Amino acid sequence: MWVHKHKPELEHIPHDTKQIQDFVTNYSKQKKKALLLHGPTGIGKTAAIHALARKLGLELIEVNASDHRNAAEINAKIGNAIKQQSLFCQSKLILIDELDGIAGNEDRGGVSALADLIKESKFPIIIIANDPWDSKFNSIRTKSTLVEFPSVNMTAMMPALQRILDKEKIKADETVLKTLARRSGGDLRGAITDLQILSHSDTLTIEGLETLNEREHSESIMQALVKILKSTDPAVAVSALDLVDEDIDEAILWIDENLPKEYTNPQDLARAYEILSKADVYRGRIRRWQYWRYLAYVNMLITAGIATAKDKKSTSFVTYNRTTRLLKHWMANQKYNKRKQIAQKLAAATHCSYKKALQETLPYLQKIYKNNPEQITKELDLDEEEAEWMAK
Repeated sequence: MWVHKHKPELEHIPHDTKQIQDFVTNYSKQKKKALLLHGPTGIGKTAAIHALARKLGLELIEVNASDHRNAAEINAKIGNAIKQQSLFCQSKLILIDELDGIAGNEDRGGVSALADLIKESKFPIIIIANDPWDSKFNSIRTKSTLVEFPSVNMTAMMPALQRILDKEKIKADETVLKTLARRSGGDLRGAITDLQILSHSDTLTIEGLETLNEREHSESIMQALVKILKSTDPAVAVSALDLVDEDIDEAILWIDENLPKEYTNPQDLARAYEILSKADVYRGRIRRWQYWRYLAYVNMLITAGIATAKDKKSTSFVTYNRTTRLLKHWMANQKYNKRKQIAQKLAAATHCSYKKALQETLPYLQKIYKNNPEQITKELDLDEEEAEWMAK
C-alpha cells in the first residue's frame, strides 16, 4: 500500500507539528505528561508521530488501544515500556493509537490504568483519538495536553499527492489531482488509496477518475454549520447533518452557540431561535414519551428551518466555535469529581463514611490545608490536580 510505502517525513506532514516536537524534546519541563492528538481519521496523526520518532532518533513503542483494552493488558504492555530502558540506550517515545477502541464496560479498568501510567511515565506519551471529548476519557484528558489536527484541505493535500506521483514516475493533470483531493473530504489516507487504485497506467486522466465510486465520508460539524447558517436553500441545509459524527443534542448546542455570529439582523435571529425552541420541544417529547418519529421534525427544524429563517445570507467570514455550555458543564463535573475523589480518600483515612467525609470533614480540611499542605498531601496521597483543588 502506498500509504505505507511512501511514509512522509516530518516536513511533509500537512499540519503544524511544532507543539508536538516541543512536547517531546522538552518533556521533563511539561506539566502534563501526555499529549492527546485528535482529529478525523486519515489526516496524518499516526504518520506525524512516526516521522517525529525517525527525525529525533527515538525508539518508538506503539500500542493499539483497540488490541489492549483492559487494565491487565494496558499495564502489561505499556507499564513495561515506561519502566524499562531502551535496548540500545535510546530515549523512547510511546504512542497509544486508537484510544476510541476502548469501549467502556467490557474494557473495565483500561482507561483508569492508562491514566495512572501517564503519571508514572519518564518517557513522552502521545495518545491518538478521533473524539477525545467522550466522558469515559475524562481522567486521561485532564492529564494530557490536547492538540487538534483538522481535516486536510485541498491546497495542503496536493503536494503530498504530487510527491508520491513523482516517486512512482506517474504523470497527472492538475485538474485530476484537485478533483481527487476535493472529493476525499479531508481524508489524505483515502486520497492516497484512491490514487493507487487509479495508477494502472503512466498517466492519470479524468476518465479514470470517474470510474471511482464516491467515498461516503464523515463531514465535520463545521462543514454542516456552513450549509445551515450560510445557505438559504432548504434543499442544501436539510442533509447537512447526515454525515456528521455528532448526536442531535450536540448539534443543537453547536447551532445555538454560533447563531448570533451569523444572524446579525435581530429579526432573523428571533425567527431562528423560535425555530430552535420548537425543535427543543420535540426533543423533550422524544425523551419523555419515546416518540422517536419526532426526530425527523427536529432535524428538519434545525437544518432547513434555521436556514430559511433569515432574509439573506451573510457574506462575512465567521469562525465557528465549540459550544461553551459543554465546556462549562465538563469543568463543573471535573471540579465535582476532584471533590468526590478527595472525599473518598479522606473517608478511607479517617474510617468514616464517604458522605460524612464529603459534607462534614472536607470543608474544614480544605480551610487548614494551606497551613500544612505537604503533610496532608502525603497522608491522603493526593495527586497534583487534587492538591491544586485543595489549595483553592
